[in-house]
Order: sequence, then structure tokens, then C-alpha cells
Amino acid sequence: MKIHGLQKLTLLDFHEHVACTVFLGGCDFRCPFCHNFELAEGRLPPVMEEEELLSFLKSRQGLLDGVAFTGGEPCLHPGLPDLMAKIRDLGFATKLDSNGYHPARLREIIDRGLADYVAMDIKNSPAKYSLTCGIETVDLDVIRESIGLLMERAPDYEFRTTVVAEFHEADDFRAMGEMIRGARRYFLQCFTDRDSVPFGNLHAPTKAQLEEFRDISRKYVPDTELRGVD
Repeated sequence: MKIHGLQKLTLLDFHEHVACTVFLGGCDFRCPFCHNFELAEGRLPPVMEEEELLSFLKSRQGLLDGVAFTGGEPCLHPGLPDLMAKIRDLGFATKLDSNGYHPARLREIIDRGLADYVAMDIKNSPAKYSLTCGIETVDLDVIRESIGLLMERAPDYEFRTTVVAEFHEADDFRAMGEMIRGARRYFLQCFTDRDSVPFGNLHAPTKAQLEEFRDISRKYVPDTELRGVD
């Protein structure tokens, strides 16, 4: 399997782990606020093959203890579960970031015990999901299936929403709250603009707005916190 990026050390991407982050190319969505749009579109060439990644990890045994998979959308890749199994055989914990649009692969990963932690994006309320994903239609039944999988079967998980002023308002968090009611934890991540974001003129919400959205969300998921807020 081709690897499109490798951050060799992170203390942020996998909580309580000294980890590396593996980036896989391609994505089903074209979110206007995406920080990795070239990766999502598949325009960035791979930087290594699977064997080179495994060789790197063998050289870091005892120094790193976790590997986080992100993208793009990692679950697009049929070889992901077997690669995760090889990495776990080397003694590393594993984390998966996902948009939740491939529940069959997500189920395989969970049922084979290949992910210690899964972070799934909840993009927006059902009425605005497609708009926020940047595509014409999204099958929300697929999203709901993945939500159920995490809540019922994952060893540990989080849901998270990147909050963009132009896309989110209070009623959206009531609707998203209904989608994930009773979940273990939920993070509201504040949008930050970067050169890699594909569309300009997007803005972060104010801190007061984020706190309002957090308080709404806590009615559905008590363990709701802000991330990326000073």
C-alpha cells in the first residue's frame, strides 16, 4: 500500500501516546475547509511504500508507542486492515481517523481488534451534511451506521466537528447532538485558515459561539469539549 505522508513524531494526534502519523491519499468528500485538500484529491504523489513504513517503525520500537492513520480517508484503502495488523504485531497501538463513509471496512477494523482508538468526523446537521462535505449527496444512513458501530463496538472513540462560522449555527448542534446522543465524548474543533484550505473567505467562530455550541452539545453528550481554542 502506498503512503502519502509521514509525520515521524507527534504528541498531539494520538492522546497519551508518543506516535507517528501516517497519511493516506484520496477522500470521498471535498470539504471546503479541509487542511489536506491536495491529499484528499489524490494529487500528491506517495512518499513511500508499505514496506518502507514498516522498516521505519521497526527502527522506532521502544521510542514510539503509537501510529495514527489519517488522510484523506484511510478507509478507502482495502489494504488498510492488514497493514494495521502488521503494525500491531510490531507492538504499536493504533488510532484511526475517519469520515465514517465506509462502515464495512470500519467494522472489519473494529471486529479484528485493529484500532485502539477511532476518531470520526461529524460534519454537520443532516440538512447541511452534503453542503459541508462539498459534494452533491451524502447517504446519511451510512454515516449513522458508522456512528452506531463506534458507540456499540469500538474499544475507545471520539466524535468531532470542525466548526466553521459559515457552515454551523446553534440548531446544527442540536441536530448533531441527536445523531450521537449518549456518545462517549465529542470535540468541537475550531477552524483555522491555512494556505492549504481550498476555499477562501472562511472564518473561525468566536469563542463565545463555540462555548454556546459546546453547552448545547453537552445536553446530548455530557463529555463535550473545545479543541484548538485559546
